[in-house]
Amino acid sequence: MLSPNRDDEVAVELHSKLLKEFPKDLVSLKRAQVLCFYMGRADLSLQLVQQVLPSNNQQDFVYGMLAFPLLELGRMEDAEKAAKKGFQINKEDPWSQHALCHVYQYECRFKEAVEFMEECSKSWGPLSSFMNTHNWWHVALCYLEGNAPFEKVCEIYENRIWKELDRIDASPVEVYLNAVGLLLRVHVRGKIHFFEDYLKMLAGYLSDRAFWYLEWHLDLLTLWAFACTGKTLEARDLLEGLESKVSMMNPKKRKLMKKGLTLAEAAYEYGRGDFTRALELLGPDFDAESCKMVGASGEQLDVFNEVWYVMLLDAGDAKKAIEVIEKQLKKRSGTPFLWRLLERGYSMLGKQEAESIGAKAKMLEAAYF
Repeated sequence: MLSPNRDDEVAVELHSKLLKEFPKDLVSLKRAQVLCFYMGRADLSLQLVQQVLPSNNQQDFVYGMLAFPLLELGRMEDAEKAAKKGFQINKEDPWSQHALCHVYQYECRFKEAVEFMEECSKSWGPLSSFMNTHNWWHVALCYLEGNAPFEKVCEIYENRIWKELDRIDASPVEVYLNAVGLLLRVHVRGKIHFFEDYLKMLAGYLSDRAFWYLEWHLDLLTLWAFACTGKTLEARDLLEGLESKVSMMNPKKRKLMKKGLTLAEAAYEYGRGDFTRALELLGPDFDAESCKMVGASGEQLDVFNEVWYVMLLDAGDAKKAIEVIEKQLKKRSGTPFLWRLLERGYSMLGKQEAESIGAKAKMLEAAYF
């Protein structure tokens, strides 16, 4: 549905009215939820699915549709219950599987997450390129965050994500999104040398302008990949195109997307190594969670928080880095990488606590795999 002046909020309201009349029209619900996703409005998405749930409470996939906005709102316990309900009805429902993985991953239950998803992967053959590679992206990320042998990450990238391109019905842009997203995670952890050839290949493929402006999230990642591989002209063209698109939006949308544009510029500056400019763009109160309007989940955006932490440390601002890392550890205390960054911050300040923090990191690095 299109509203006058392409007002997203009006469009969501029109979908809500439609669903009141036709509560079993889950295609309309899905369309409305996608719109909410690109608005960064998980609250509206949740209201919509709750509105039609009584009429669809025996449908497996409605629970995946319920679980996802709950995840994005940080209601992990409720999200887990909803996803398990969908999974109980149909163990092959990919959205229930996906939502459960989100919960396990967020709660640092990394081994549980990969064992669950690898068992579920037997049912992923018919899935779209996005869903297939995105689920494997989650598995790879759990191995990465849980400090599994790095070969596990390489194996999934090569045999599960990149190999998807061999399928006759593959959608390359959907594969590239998950591929480059994983490589940024690897880069932040200082291990991109394992994937240098793949990164160059990806940057080459993404130079095809047919892949530009399809997904804001992909454009952000592409800017980083271009800058990282010396494709400065392509990066500038892509960034200027994004600026032009934002300038032509209606005032409400333009104001919303300015955050996305700032993050795009920062991704470019980070990729080319200008951390001072990137930090200046992000500002002292950056939180990637506030950038969901680029069409990415909290888990997908969290890498930009990691980028920020690393840049703060590299720029010598250990005090600020410690402050924001400790805040994040209150949410996800089982993440070894964050403890290693925290150790580095305290070491930079010559603080005695660095030793015990390093011991905590070492313990967690051996805890999951």
